[in-house]
Amino acid sequence: MLLYEEICARLLDQIRRGVLGPGDRVASEMELAVEFDVSRITSKRALEVLREAGLVERVRGKGTFVVQQLPDLAGLTMPLRGRVATPRREARTIALVVPDVSDSYGLELMCAIEERCAEHETHLIVRRTHGRQADEEKAVDSLVATGEVDGLIVFPVHGDFYNASLLRQVLDGYPIVLVDRHLSGIPVAAVHTDNVAASRALTTQLLDQGHQHIAFVSPPPVNTSSIEERLEGFRSAFQGRGQAYELTDLRSTLPGSMESVQGDIDAIRQFRDRFPEVTAYFACEYNLARMTDHALGGDRVIACFDSPGDSIGGPPYLHVQQNQGQMGRTAVDLLVARLRGETVPNLSYVPFEIVPAADH
Repeated sequence: MLLYEEICARLLDQIRRGVLGPGDRVASEMELAVEFDVSRITSKRALEVLREAGLVERVRGKGTFVVQQLPDLAGLTMPLRGRVATPRREARTIALVVPDVSDSYGLELMCAIEERCAEHETHLIVRRTHGRQADEEKAVDSLVATGEVDGLIVFPVHGDFYNASLLRQVLDGYPIVLVDRHLSGIPVAAVHTDNVAASRALTTQLLDQGHQHIAFVSPPPVNTSSIEERLEGFRSAFQGRGQAYELTDLRSTLPGSMESVQGDIDAIRQFRDRFPEVTAYFACEYNLARMTDHALGGDRVIACFDSPGDSIGGPPYLHVQQNQGQMGRTAVDLLVARLRGETVPNLSYVPFEIVPAADH
């Protein structure tokens, strides 16, 4: 049970037992926050759920009170879902919190989210975090605390630990949908590619092309589900075929990174010199693929996730093509469903395609 649901259940029980009767004052947001050791956002949501269920009413300047005419309490079950269907404003507003967008990845996703919001007559606010976890926490906290938006779509930043603000809002029951990655073990709706299956398929393609020594290159995968799963898929593809290698401490291509590009290029070249037998490199994303290609002088086969290629002036590699459009549309649909009080799945996969490298 979510934290705000626990508060609702306690107050509903008090009303049923007569501890709180018609016209009685209910504890304030601040009092409930202290009593249950939760944020005021959580206690406020609990009171709003009870109000929409017809159990309490708010009197401006005085507080919250049990209604004089209670509904059929026997017909109420916990959790009180599906009852907060009326938004605070005439039109809903949601926010997209994203590290950044580019032609290589993110722009198509954002455009799909914007277009789907328009179809739902929902306003969209965009907050860029530049890949910094502190900025992501600030964006999440400010958007929720000010009541500026009804829900969030979040593209989590790469990080060595989970964003505490994001986790708190998820556990408090705030409407959130994640895109591109998920938080392992955390009950929150997430829409992304099946990275394990896609990475396995791409690696298998390289093995089928005759490459026996293949290296996976990426930033550190810890607590970044997309990279963790791509590495898992890479490893699982071998099954007695060929030899896997890993270089997973490159950071310069991360959004907002202050790491030296030249330092990563040197690390790739040193890796090549240590393992000259490696004939194919699998980069976890396109910008890292281009860096790897540059570092190796174009004399190794490169594969990656998402390759816009000539459209942005770069080479099109053998790659996994993610369906960013469907990812964005599904994320909006799930968030709108949550705002209507509907139950949504925690995990939604979008299809992918393996696209061969274009000839030059």
